[in-house]
Amino acid sequence: MDFALILFLLLLATGLIWGLDRALFARRRGPQGREPVYVEYARAFFPVILIVFLLRSFLVEPFRIPSASMMPNLFDGDFILVNKFSYGVRLPILHVKLVGLGDPKRGDVAVFRFPSEPSTNYIKRIIGIPGDRILYKDKRVFVNGKPLDYEGQRPYPGPYLTELGGSAVRVTENVLGVRHDILVTERPDQGPNEFTVPEGQYFVLGDNRDHSNDSRFWGLVPDRNLVGRAFLIWFSLDWSHRDAWFWQRIAWDRMGTSIR
Repeated sequence: MDFALILFLLLLATGLIWGLDRALFARRRGPQGREPVYVEYARAFFPVILIVFLLRSFLVEPFRIPSASMMPNLFDGDFILVNKFSYGVRLPILHVKLVGLGDPKRGDVAVFRFPSEPSTNYIKRIIGIPGDRILYKDKRVFVNGKPLDYEGQRPYPGPYLTELGGSAVRVTENVLGVRHDILVTERPDQGPNEFTVPEGQYFVLGDNRDHSNDSRFWGLVPDRNLVGRAFLIWFSLDWSHRDAWFWQRIAWDRMGTSIR
């Protein structure tokens, strides 16, 4: 079940219990009467749940990176913050856009609800915006017939090299002004993929190009599925050393890192 829906139901339940008690039963008990325990809990938790619901619905929402598809920039175990109003204010649960405050830009790292399974959140980099022609060929991206710039090719020393087949190359990609690193391996491509991005849709790729389930395989992301723009790593655990103690796996150097 959607966590936002769970929060909304808790908010509704605690609000109803507290409100009905004040309206119907509080006067009967009088000033010396004791509130039932469930009313005390409802009164205590209602404002807390309300604040959390409003914050994560309209301002900032935390997410955990569940895979290696955005390496070398985001690792499995990173906990990130997502700006919920970057792409407009949306009605919680229904995901209807109320106010358009901005549009996704090429190079943005965006969180979205997976088109074929909306209860699952994905994170990828936006490469194509409405009107673009995107071609992925020979591990290179072409936007409107022009290849993106690639430079600084160097070996990737790790971590998570095992998941990459033992070796990988780190390359700096320039998405029309947005520079970031990607990973490529010797894993063969499935062949040239070409897309024309229609209005209200976006083409996304993982930075770990040969180990990412993205628009090359399942298509485009509708605007209504966008959740927000990822902007900060607030906590991180190194899952490449699973035998270590919890505090030994905390990646202090990644905490507070901006996402670009």
